[in-house]
Amino acid sequence: MIVMAVFIAFVAQLVNLQFFSGTRLRAEGTAQREIYLTVAADRGTIFDRDGNEMAITVPSTSIYANPQAIADPVATAHVLAQMLGIDAVAEAELVDSISDRSKTFVYVQRFVDDGVAQAILSLNLAGIDGVTEPKREQVAGGLARNVVGRTDPFGVGAAGLELQYEKVLRGLDGTMVRETNHSGRTMPGGTKVVEAARPGTDLVLTIDRSMQFQVEQALIQRVEELVAKGGNAIVLDTVSGEVLAISSVRRNDQGVVEVTSGNLAAVEAHEPGSVAKIFSVAATIDSGAATPSTTYQVPGFFVFDEGTDYEYTIKDAYPHDVEPMTLHDILVHSSNIGTMMAAESIGVDGLHDYLDEFGFGHMTGLEYPGESAGSLRDADQFRGSEKATITYGYGFSTTSLQLVSAVNAVANGGVYVAPRLIRSTIDDKGVIWGTPIGDTHRVISESTADTMAKILTDVVCAGTGTRAQVKGISVAGKTGTGYKVQDNGTYVTEDGTRAYFATFVGFLPAADPKVTILVSIDEPNPSSRDRFGGTAAAPVFAKLAQVAIQERGIVPPPGDNGCPPAAS
Repeated sequence: MIVMAVFIAFVAQLVNLQFFSGTRLRAEGTAQREIYLTVAADRGTIFDRDGNEMAITVPSTSIYANPQAIADPVATAHVLAQMLGIDAVAEAELVDSISDRSKTFVYVQRFVDDGVAQAILSLNLAGIDGVTEPKREQVAGGLARNVVGRTDPFGVGAAGLELQYEKVLRGLDGTMVRETNHSGRTMPGGTKVVEAARPGTDLVLTIDRSMQFQVEQALIQRVEELVAKGGNAIVLDTVSGEVLAISSVRRNDQGVVEVTSGNLAAVEAHEPGSVAKIFSVAATIDSGAATPSTTYQVPGFFVFDEGTDYEYTIKDAYPHDVEPMTLHDILVHSSNIGTMMAAESIGVDGLHDYLDEFGFGHMTGLEYPGESAGSLRDADQFRGSEKATITYGYGFSTTSLQLVSAVNAVANGGVYVAPRLIRSTIDDKGVIWGTPIGDTHRVISESTADTMAKILTDVVCAGTGTRAQVKGISVAGKTGTGYKVQDNGTYVTEDGTRAYFATFVGFLPAADPKVTILVSIDEPNPSSRDRFGGTAAAPVFAKLAQVAIQERGIVPPPGDNGCPPAAS
């Protein structure tokens, strides 16, 4: 009877194991020896316009632990800490994470140096293994990092284009299962892919990598020479609005000038200063209120609200008595008062409408992370002298990208074309998809644009922009020297000094533009003569114009020999 009872008990247990608990026990056994891992999809590559790599994904080893297979978490963590060079605090955190036996997978450290990873794996520590994962790398020393942006430690877009196009770049992750032995090591042939990862879409930028490098270096050099705070530079394809190069540099806390991680040319706004006279004069001519030969009796200074608490005096760049000036000469010699007098004929409402059409106060359409729209108040919000100062660049603000796009409308025959950074995409099947041109609309007539190009050519040949001249080819452009608002709310610090934002914007060849270029120097030495748009920024423009001529194969139209010898 005892034997029969034992036999029946054994049979009952076998039945239970086979039919009632079998599924659960098999699942528990599988869970003990199998680890499911996410197979990260290869992130899409970012190329320049010619197919040169800007940001790529490379394989890298990450070290992970299976806490259920680790007998001594403290000793294991100590060995790993020594190999990985982590401090006592991080070591204590590692002990906690690999002691959690409710888990079968925890990261020890991601993207470990290949030599260190192999050294760790060669120790055959129980419960410690490695997995190959894709790691994001910027090539060419981080060229154009202000545009490309970056990913976080988990490969997710965190800034710039990496963030903006995260959904298309990241692809679709897959799943992999690994069968391990009692010590947590992967068994030979024990790895299989459950679901394959689908790689992300590649981006082809409008950026020219060679031009980008030369723009960055020229800007760094100039900021260092002028002991300036920083600077921006942008090169646009005039017709398409494609951004061929865009750079922002800044002096860091150690005094070293370097390319910024943020795209300041698109996210920081400043009052444009005298570059804005382009739009005031263009609006005046386009509206039919004046012609380039219209003459004004321009005084050397003008007082607003004289005798009141709001009294405000504006002056021209150089002292003079009442002087007859044509509208042409007002722009060539950058007369504040002359510009104000000319723009009075269309009023602040009319000027505001033109500024709005030139793109001020609006996003450019790039949808770049953190991009600023600048500021342009409604016309009825301007008071007193503000109705005048807006005509020569004060009272509204603009990013460098907005400003160069607005000037580009003049270069492009009066048609505004939105800037763009993405030329095409390449899907996981290798199919290339071109991106459409951005928003376009007419701002001024073609004849007005032609007239403005001629006047702006004279600005470079005989006016304030002579240092932007390029031998053998015509350049049209405008200087701008804006004062920066100080902490006290004025343009003058407590000790009487000013901070400048010096700009030159232009295009070439003047009669048949191919590229439009902006250079801004942020806070050049205020005691130097090279603190103005014509002295701080124009020489860099000339250098970048030569770069564009060489890289883009620009040839002047017949008869274009640049400025006459007497003007050089």
